[in-house]
Amino acid sequence: MTDQTNHRENAPVGLTPATFHAQPGVADWRVTSWGPQACFRSSSLDAAAQLLPVVLSAAAEYAVEPDVDLRAEAIVIRIPYRGTERIPAGGARFAGAVAAEAGRLGLDPAPDLIQTVDIMVAQSGVDTRPFWAAALGYELAGETDAVDPLRRGPSLSFMEIPSAGRGRTHIDIFVPADHLDARRDAALTAGGRLADDSHAPMWWTLASPDNHGVDLAGWTDTWDELNPTA
Repeated sequence: MTDQTNHRENAPVGLTPATFHAQPGVADWRVTSWGPQACFRSSSLDAAAQLLPVVLSAAAEYAVEPDVDLRAEAIVIRIPYRGTERIPAGGARFAGAVAAEAGRLGLDPAPDLIQTVDIMVAQSGVDTRPFWAAALGYELAGETDAVDPLRRGPSLSFMEIPSAGRGRTHIDIFVPADHLDARRDAALTAGGRLADDSHAPMWWTLASPDNHGVDLAGWTDTWDELNPTA
């Protein structure tokens, strides 16, 4: 897990998590490592699918290219980062339109179900990124990542760590900041142990009962609030 740096000079056009959350109508949305997302529970596949027309029309109106995960239990809408660390300028208006329609349809927001899962691969003198990208059918992204081109599976980040105390690979789980404490406490109650809290409240490092590492993070939702001068 590494800190993200937002540079004020030459900043890309778009919204930060704080400016996104400051807009009206986005209370059902949270910002994870892949961008803003919302989840609305449904009673059936047909009920969830009723949200699709507004998703499509709002996407066209506000120049957003969302990902949609449609299931009988819920519909998940994401505004993925596409080559930038900023949320699209029209992202908040898109999010507000979708949330308003979900409310009209009786689809209840479920922020507790929002998350993204990434995998951090520790390396020691050997560049393993091409292997993992080839094995998974992923694409190389930037200098340190490999990503599913359709954003279905977890992204991989590669870091040079000569000796990792928790095992060479660990999982990063990004959840809404306001649900982070509950997720951490549930994992500890289920047999985990606290390995490092020096970065809290941005993330907590836990170890499973057999010492596999997990970072539970909420900082993607609140980074520029916690670091106003970054």
